[in-house]
Amino acid sequence: MEFIKNFKNLTKFELILWIISLSVVTLSFMLVPDKDILSLTASIIGVTALIFVSKGYVLGQVLTVVFSVFYGIISFFFSYYGEMITYLFMTSPMAIMSAIEWYKNPYKKTKIVKVNIATKKEITVMLILSIIVTGIFYFILKALWNANLFFSTISITTSFIASYLTYLRSPYYALAYSMNDIVLIILWILASIENISYVPMIFCFAMFLINDLYGFYNWRKMMKKQAE
Repeated sequence: MEFIKNFKNLTKFELILWIISLSVVTLSFMLVPDKDILSLTASIIGVTALIFVSKGYVLGQVLTVVFSVFYGIISFFFSYYGEMITYLFMTSPMAIMSAIEWYKNPYKKTKIVKVNIATKKEITVMLILSIIVTGIFYFILKALWNANLFFSTISITTSFIASYLTYLRSPYYALAYSMNDIVLIILWILASIENISYVPMIFCFAMFLINDLYGFYNWRKMMKKQAE
């Protein structure tokens, strides 16, 4: 199967990172008394998606769409409507668009996407759109009495920028997602104070942070190699 072949293309380090990520999120799930199977499922799909995104594989974007659906459901149950709306109606569609964009732009007919250097015009458009999106979502979330409004609003901004940079095939998508991971760790710590069953989501995004930092390193390496 093509899915299995993608795993065979992982380096030893990437395979170890993936296994450690799975182990951490699974162990955190086993240790909490109130177990939420959706959180575990989302975490497993999420860390698997990231390892392939860091490789520049379209499969990573496909799995991101699946993760977004699960994460949106989890966020709804804790009244994190910002996260729900962001992932279901922004991150998921952007991941679909990114999957198409990556598929259309392979590096020399390989599975790896061709890395792109974003232009000043593209960055300007991204920043303007991120301000507009953040402003609109802030008032929507405020009207919905979204839990932890401040951090949820910041999450929208970082998520949009990260998704946009992913679509542009820029290595800096990973840094934007790293910033988003930090915000989400804070959000789920606050959620876990009220319901300990959400502790696995803290570990999930902690592993996301490590994977995204690796993704930035690997994409920079890909960019240098493709420029040769």
